[in-house]
Amino acid sequence: MIQHKSVISGVAAFSDCYVATAGYDNQVILWDAKTKKAIALGYHDHLANQCQFSQDGRYLVSSSSDYTARLWRLPDMKLEAVLNAHTDDVEGVAFHPTREIIATTSRDHTIRLYDFSGRLLKTLKGHAQDVLSTIWINDEEIVSSSDDGTIKHWQAFEGKIIEDIDLGGVETDTIALTKEGSLFAGNDLGEIIHIQGKQTKTIKAHQAGIKRLCYNARLNRLVSLSYDRSMSLWAIEDEKVKLIKTTQLPNMVWARSADFSGNSEIVLATFGSQYAIYNYQKDIWELDHIISTDSRNAVIRHQGAIYSVGDAGTVFKNNSPVSQFPSLCNFLVSLNDYLITGGQTGEIFNALTGEVIYQHHSPLNCGVVFYRDDKAYILIGTYTGEGLVLCEEQGQLIFDQAIILHDNAIKSISASKDLIFSVCATGAVAFYSVKDFSLIRYQENGHDKIVNGSARLSDNCFVSVSRDLTLRITQLDHQEIIQSPHSHSIKCVAVSHDGNFIATGGYRGMLWTYDRASAEWIGERLSHAGISCLYFDEQSESFLASSYDGQVYSVPLASIKLKSLT
Repeated sequence: MIQHKSVISGVAAFSDCYVATAGYDNQVILWDAKTKKAIALGYHDHLANQCQFSQDGRYLVSSSSDYTARLWRLPDMKLEAVLNAHTDDVEGVAFHPTREIIATTSRDHTIRLYDFSGRLLKTLKGHAQDVLSTIWINDEEIVSSSDDGTIKHWQAFEGKIIEDIDLGGVETDTIALTKEGSLFAGNDLGEIIHIQGKQTKTIKAHQAGIKRLCYNARLNRLVSLSYDRSMSLWAIEDEKVKLIKTTQLPNMVWARSADFSGNSEIVLATFGSQYAIYNYQKDIWELDHIISTDSRNAVIRHQGAIYSVGDAGTVFKNNSPVSQFPSLCNFLVSLNDYLITGGQTGEIFNALTGEVIYQHHSPLNCGVVFYRDDKAYILIGTYTGEGLVLCEEQGQLIFDQAIILHDNAIKSISASKDLIFSVCATGAVAFYSVKDFSLIRYQENGHDKIVNGSARLSDNCFVSVSRDLTLRITQLDHQEIIQSPHSHSIKCVAVSHDGNFIATGGYRGMLWTYDRASAEWIGERLSHAGISCLYFDEQSESFLASSYDGQVYSVPLASIKLKSLT
């Protein structure tokens, strides 16, 4: 059966005929929109991010973290061309309105134009950070949005910037263009910026960052998706914007991608096997056809057993399901009798009892235990930059306070006796005092790209890994940069109990372990799917690795040491 085995990141529709989905299982699937049955599929070599149909419905283009975009002929999904000039993840894709040309955007900070044979026609340089989306304005001009907080208007084939629109440095993931030529941009503050010529108007649309805008010219409707777990539908009439309705997203839906299908439906990305459908005229969700996936996102030992959790919100104990939550879960934290998890819905759960301890307004990424005056606390990092502090009072774990750690998503948190070390999607790293949460040091360029993971190495010394393919050992007054053998983004990191071996897991399933004594790397492929989390288990003296393939792998430290000697 053709279906996704991991989360769906991108979705696109062609009228009421086709729906296409791009998933973190590397698959791009073409579906019959009427029957919801899969027609054909294609593969990338890494995570598939987004997809888009050509105007005539004869082609589909998909973007991927394998640094390529791929052009598929429909309906058989025959691979026509690989667009492979980028040097980092490809995010946005856009077909030219009248010619056989495709524009792609990438985290290498460029936009590239290709013909349908895959020949590179032009590279557009000017953004200072990751370029996330692009749209053709007409036959000669495009606009693009970026993490650098600007929208750039280009003469595409000359590579010249016609206009540079500064949005105050706020990251802008998504843009949409009306048939009259007005531009909408969704930013990380939950705002929609309406740009008409030289005039801009800010609409406060959501309580957290907007991840996707989608416009349908025939219906004159705009959809906005946010990490506050809501979707809003807007009417565009005479260049005025009117809110029609806002609906909360079901837990299965990922607020990352959406498109209009037919006259009354919106299709959306999910954490399951297939896309979701929302009939906005009848206010009805269709979700029964979606099957939960087995992908695992975190692993830990708690009270003698190995626990893991993933996209479906299922908590496993020694690989057997023991509880179920209505949310993709990103992390596990163990404290005394408590096992804490959380994820996309912003709820902090007791993974053993199902109790909801606290509800936040944005998704949750990570957590760590720390101690102050012999009292235990948990600190949880959020998509909106807050750290949520939990403490135990009279045998109950309760919410204590929220503290601002970053102005963007916190990707990982680690702690020592005196310091909290947090890493951010911007590449920044920060040191905070355990005693009073005061900022001790903030390093904007802790990494060159998004930081994905961190771990404590020793007292007041931490390790971190990033999309920049480096392992970094950071202290308050010094940072050591170690180049890794990873070919694509590093997702996670863990340290052996003696601090001599640092394991790093990548999105391509490779475990590379750094031997500090010899300054050499020891490699082992665990899976063809990505490694999502690493945990050093002192009881078995092994690195435990959870994977997007639904497995938990155990790598004995003894085997790594043996390889380091040969």
